[in-house]
Formats: sequence, structure tokens, C-alpha cells
Amino acid sequence: MLDRHSKPQLRLQIVLREETDDWAVLFDPDSGEAYGLDPVGVFIAKRLDGSKSIVEILRELGEHFEGIPPTADQDALDFVDSLMEKGLALI
Repeated sequence: MLDRHSKPQLRLQIVLREETDDWAVLFDPDSGEAYGLDPVGVFIAKRLDGSKSIVEILRELGEHFEGIPPTADQDALDFVDSLMEKGLALI
């Protein structure tokens, strides 16, 4: 189960293609599906390498972006959980 101390990672096959304006697309070549990411999603996805916990990623997020809302912890968990549900990430 995913929690703040989990160290999720994107599946090796997943392609993160950065676009303009700090947005990106996650592409799953197995399914042909593509998912758009905003700058915060890109920041989190780039750190999903299995070496950092959600807590560590959130700390880095707070250092990089200003005005992180109090719901950021839960939002990040929900985001990573959604990537796992789509088969893009795993623990």
C-alpha cells in the first residue's frame, strides 16, 4: 500500500517527454496511452526512481515551488496512486 514512506518508481518502459512551458507527457508504449502532466506532476514524476520516498519528494517540492498548499501531501499521494492504477508506476 502506498504511503508517505513508500519509494515508488515509474515503470522502466514509461517515456517522459518534456514539452514546452514545463509540461510533459507520460507515454506507455505497451498500451499506447499518453497522459499530460503539469509542472508539479513533471517534478514528481522525474523523482519516481525508487530511491526517494514521497516524504523526500514533497520536501524537494516545497524547496522548488512557492506556495505549496496544505493538501500537497495528500495530493501527491493521490497523484502517484493514480499513476500506479494506470500501470505507469509501482512500488
